[in-house]
Amino acid sequence: NMLVEFRAKNFRSIRDEQVLSMVASKDKQHAETHLISTSIKSIPSLVSSTAIYGPNASGKTNLINALAFFRGFVVDSATAVKPDQQLNVQPFRLDKDYINQPTELELTYILNGVRYQYGFKLNKDKIYGEWLLVYKSPKPQLWFSRYLNEKTDQYEYDFGSYLSGNKKQWQELTRSNALYLSTAAQWNSEQLKPIFDYIGNEIAVFSSGVLPSPDTSVQMLQNSNIRQELLNFLTSADISISAIDVRFQKGVKQTVKFDSPTGAPEIHREETELAIPQFHHSTGDISAILELQDESLGTQRLFTLAGPLIDILKKGRILVIDELDSSLHTYIVQRLVSMFQSKKINKAGAQLIFTTHDTALLKTEFFRRDQIWFAEKDNSQATTIYPLTDFSPRKKEALERGYLMGRYGALPILNDTPK
Repeated sequence: NMLVEFRAKNFRSIRDEQVLSMVASKDKQHAETHLISTSIKSIPSLVSSTAIYGPNASGKTNLINALAFFRGFVVDSATAVKPDQQLNVQPFRLDKDYINQPTELELTYILNGVRYQYGFKLNKDKIYGEWLLVYKSPKPQLWFSRYLNEKTDQYEYDFGSYLSGNKKQWQELTRSNALYLSTAAQWNSEQLKPIFDYIGNEIAVFSSGVLPSPDTSVQMLQNSNIRQELLNFLTSADISISAIDVRFQKGVKQTVKFDSPTGAPEIHREETELAIPQFHHSTGDISAILELQDESLGTQRLFTLAGPLIDILKKGRILVIDELDSSLHTYIVQRLVSMFQSKKINKAGAQLIFTTHDTALLKTEFFRRDQIWFAEKDNSQATTIYPLTDFSPRKKEALERGYLMGRYGALPILNDTPK
């Protein structure tokens, strides 16, 4: 299961179509460790990780948010969105020609050796287009497309012969503010359900400033088969923890879920037995036990990331995370990224996409040149995403120095320090 590329157009600060590609160049550097083979002739290899650099407010986060919205809308549009409910999608608002145009998002990925290209266009009120192309051979198969005829305000569907099942019934059940893919999957389409499941289950997106739930890590602590793996990961990060165990107590568990299509928070409370992680610290003859909220932000972040990270690496999933380096030392960030670039650890071909300000990672000894991307805004305040390879850097170029000197752009423009 591999992500090939993601496209976004007219989404917040992203005005023109921007493409983030995981397709590897022909460069042989780190090919044995940093690349994943696809067994597809037209795209033989993908990179295992991609780092996106750029100044604050450059649009890096909006690219991550676009992918989060794409995933959330596929998962929830047929079930969580009510008829006539407005969607939480914002176009580029600094150009009058784009304010009333739909947002367009598209994902290309490989599942079981077959390439899928799925996308849709929408505004806050309705879907304007939706399509699915499947590459079982070099020539794509159209499984379905759906476009709004704005003159008649009716949808025109085109079904390929490759898609079987109750196509017309699913068409009639699909609302104007829901996706055909999501609706058909809910009604047990044998061909479309795996595509729906891939987008919902194989891609994990962690937005900026939001820690993942610690539940996955806590559950691993209670699993004797995985517990030691989690402990080894945390202690190897040298965060002065000698042991971790779990204490149980009755209490009220509160979870907050943000509905991606609408942006509305859903708060759930239930009485249950809570599993509370206990962190043991010792120095000399003195020891102390702290709970998660008493630990540093870095330790909290590392602990909550540990469980999902181990699970993603084991299952070959996709991790997308904004500001990976937030509250983490650069050596720890390097270790996290290195796990995806290790054939010994990343046996299932998991992939990592992350934004960062950590320029210490910009080394050709650590990254291939096709793994580094930049984000910046142009004079019209529109975000542009582009790869380092656009600049044809030398094989042993000092990338960090070149970036900080402005050779690749994507740097903040600072005024003189006020006196």
